[in-house]
Amino acid sequence: MKFGISYNAAHFGTDPEQLVAFARQAEECGFESLYVPEHVVLYPGARVGPFKLPPALPYLDPLDCLAFVAGATRRILLGTAVLLIPYHHPVPLAKRLATVDVLSGGRMRLLTVGVGALPGEARAVGVDFATRGRRADEAIDVLRLLWAGGEEGAGHQGEFYAFDDLCSFPKPLGGAGLPVHVGGSSRAAARRAGLRGDGWFPGGRLDARERAGQWDLARASAAEAGRDPGALEYTRWGALDMTEDDVETLAAQGVTRIVVSPASPDPEERREELAAFAGRFGLTS
Repeated sequence: MKFGISYNAAHFGTDPEQLVAFARQAEECGFESLYVPEHVVLYPGARVGPFKLPPALPYLDPLDCLAFVAGATRRILLGTAVLLIPYHHPVPLAKRLATVDVLSGGRMRLLTVGVGALPGEARAVGVDFATRGRRADEAIDVLRLLWAGGEEGAGHQGEFYAFDDLCSFPKPLGGAGLPVHVGGSSRAAARRAGLRGDGWFPGGRLDARERAGQWDLARASAAEAGRDPGALEYTRWGALDMTEDDVETLAAQGVTRIVVSPASPDPEERREELAAFAGRFGLTS
């Protein structure tokens, strides 16, 4: 089992020294990866399900944040959970992601994308909320096309994006593009993971039956598309107080990575929480 950790500035704050300390400690404790979420904008009355989001919550730009973290760490992989891909034009996004990957020495490997749940956020960036799923599909295809393209250039004529003979350099390290994981809480997202994704990261508010059904759907969609369902990674949210039995239960369900987040906003208490978790699961060994 792989273990990642999430840093949400809306909860922990935007102090750069605290962010660096958090990332370095996670790396020292043996965590595989660090994830950062995204909201492009918020507004009064914004809700995700039953949860109201205070409009002053300080969400850092995830890729700028991860580039900053990369300069202060050496090993920990970098991830988003989730990057709202319909709200980014895929041509400059391909460049930004490749840049973070190159400058971090090949650590931008856990890009997880989602479609967003706030209609006002979509309107703010000029996106029809109803089209965001199709935009996400096309954007994933464009990213991979640009990463794979050579000096002859790559072209694309789609519903939302069109271009001819574009060359996007530098490439992500290794020459194979970046893995793209899909996050979300819907069956459409699960199908997207199977058809286009390298992994599935379901939302944390799903009940056990729906979550299992979506994982089955992701795997079935991969098989129907001629892809190997066994190659899909399966990431789940966990808790810092989870036990070995909890982890074994998730592993039996096919989970390959668990992402946790400290509960306390206090830096010293967070340090103790991370160290205790790492010690319980032998991450530092």
